[in-house]
Amino acid sequence: MGPVNRAGAGMESESAAVRLEPGLRRITAPNPSPMTFRGTNTYLVGEGEVAVIDPGPADQRHLSAILGALAPGERVGAILVTHSHRDHAPLARPLADATGAPVLAAGPSDWGRSPVMARLAAAGGIGGGEGVDDGFAPDRQIAEGDRVAGGWGEIAVLETPGHMANHLSFAWEGALFTGDLIMGWSTSLVSPPDGDMGAFLASCRRLAGRADRVYHPGHGDPVTDPQARAAELVAHREAREAQILAALAIGPPATAAELAARIYTEVAPALLPAAARNVLAHLVDLASRNRAAPDGAITAGTRFSRA
Repeated sequence: MGPVNRAGAGMESESAAVRLEPGLRRITAPNPSPMTFRGTNTYLVGEGEVAVIDPGPADQRHLSAILGALAPGERVGAILVTHSHRDHAPLARPLADATGAPVLAAGPSDWGRSPVMARLAAAGGIGGGEGVDDGFAPDRQIAEGDRVAGGWGEIAVLETPGHMANHLSFAWEGALFTGDLIMGWSTSLVSPPDGDMGAFLASCRRLAGRADRVYHPGHGDPVTDPQARAAELVAHREAREAQILAALAIGPPATAAELAARIYTEVAPALLPAAARNVLAHLVDLASRNRAAPDGAITAGTRFSRA
């Protein structure tokens, strides 16, 4: 999910439900990795009738853990998906089949791309597509301002693109489920054409201006300083942008991978490919604002200069 680990790597998983607060339980999928931390967080919101947020990867063990966490007489009334990466979305359909609950999300994996990203995807050569669940399709599309009501109360839908174009966040009782947009342990991967750095920054700035009391992210622990963390991520990306612009000013023209090797000096070599995707996302955004100049059509290997 992100090439920079903020909190240190713990790779344990927890299959049992953890009660985070009244009416909210978390189950962590058994898919730990350097990109998913301890695993994907699945949330059970409410009691009696529950909403499941981010059912997780296609893993029978995790499906059994979700169903096993339901108390006698409890049922799943809705399945909400923040975005359609393979560590968040594929279990939605088996869970729907097992419970009869509908799957709600913004749309399929190519939904909501900006015109710039749509053109890059159509042209080919941009790469990306890491971890995308290409077959994902919700039963019902939900959008900004919608409210999903049930035994859990009301969950408000926010469109928060950036990490992926179809990324949503969900507000409930002062808490915000942020998927992979904002996490405490790491920054997020933003990889074009699914990821969009301009949209990512806009979404983070939007959340920094809200009054949520806590973030429950797709990976890692609750973020108890939510506005500060959102602002920190904006500052972090702005600092990266400044580094990229400084490197382009010095020259010579460079690719995203070449710039990543020069800038991400604190990152393990195995994570440099992810860092290069983040740099490419910055370069696409800078080019759209006429601050960086690509040498020809934008692809993963295009060299850029300072505009």
